[in-house]
Amino acid sequence: MSDELISILVLVVVFVIATTRSINMGALSFAAAFGVGELVADFSADHIFAGFPGDLFVVLVGVTYLFALARANGTTDWLVHASIRMVGGRVALIPWVMFAISGVLTAIGAVSPAAVAIVAPLALSFAARYGISPLLMGAMVVHGAQGGGFSPISIYGSIVNGIVDREKLPGNEVTLFLASLVVNLIIAAVVFVVCGGLKLPRTAVAAGEERADGAGEAPADAEGRLTPARIATLGALVVLVIAVLAFDLDAGLTSITLAVALSVFWPDHGKKAVNEVTWPTVLLICGVLTYVGVLDEMGTIDYAGKAVSDIGIPLLAALLLCYIGAIVSAFASSVGIMGALIPLAVPFLAQGDIGAVGMIAALAVSATVVDVSPFSTNGALVLANAPDVDRDRFFRQLMVYGGIMVVAVPPVVWLALVVPGLG
Repeated sequence: MSDELISILVLVVVFVIATTRSINMGALSFAAAFGVGELVADFSADHIFAGFPGDLFVVLVGVTYLFALARANGTTDWLVHASIRMVGGRVALIPWVMFAISGVLTAIGAVSPAAVAIVAPLALSFAARYGISPLLMGAMVVHGAQGGGFSPISIYGSIVNGIVDREKLPGNEVTLFLASLVVNLIIAAVVFVVCGGLKLPRTAVAAGEERADGAGEAPADAEGRLTPARIATLGALVVLVIAVLAFDLDAGLTSITLAVALSVFWPDHGKKAVNEVTWPTVLLICGVLTYVGVLDEMGTIDYAGKAVSDIGIPLLAALLLCYIGAIVSAFASSVGIMGALIPLAVPFLAQGDIGAVGMIAALAVSATVVDVSPFSTNGALVLANAPDVDRDRFFRQLMVYGGIMVVAVPPVVWLALVVPGLG
């Protein structure tokens, strides 16, 4: 048995044990990374640690720390109150507002995880306050970010179009953008209906009214007061947005820095916020991605991609490549996967049997629409920032939803974009 197949089988075992024995999957994945890395691939410890997602660790800790502090001092309550006033008290509009904000942020140049890091904590705090499904709100934020993510001036769009140019393939920036926007918009509409969006209040409600689940609200006047701590926290959130969007600073490092600065002046809030960082989620995500890093270094991902590209039936190979993009991207970098798969598709695209424009758009959508998976950066941010939820149950919901995206979306975009031979 090849090393690549062994590493895939070990990943399956990790999933089975974590599901049946209720052991943190991240801890299991660290053990798997050590066992496969040392015994199968003959990697050193340093080589294994190279796959640890340090940037994602800092983002998860930094963003949850800052917004836990905002919850501790009542800033998120104030923002929710203001959001209700902004939409005239129509709770049903808020998920779509969050979808639109995320989409605009990525369309004008924000990296998708940065947009989600900014929007998700507020959106999920709102969901908790008004009894909205956290899965609905999280999905709206992530699909909004992906919907705008391939505009011609976006980060994802620029990277994919750059790969297309480098590989001397025909491309169409507008088709790429519209394909992602339309698919994510349709999915968001379906999720809105399935997760109870039509049952949300469409008529105006007061911000201080009871939640949809019947729980009482804090008095509206308490939420409406701007204390010094809240003013400072609002200023910190504005600084975070400007730092990430205008100066391209790291969202995680910026968040931690701002949270520490606020904690210096309000140490009681800071102490409470540190305890609310979702450490089990951090362990889970970082462990799984460390093992995926070992798989990548071993060549397991390239092994699977090349095996598919060698299939003699171009349309079937195209579908399987879309599936590989979706499956791997659910655990790893979406853009990184596209950067690997698009070149793998070049040989049969050059034959002229498959339209390059449609194939590239299908790969891009397949590799990003699954980012609601709790193992992706966006899904992890949604999981980590959801207050007042059964986190294990919410994790399972995100995992099932991500699995549905992996199974359902590739054949749909393949039929819509690849089979007609676009490009």
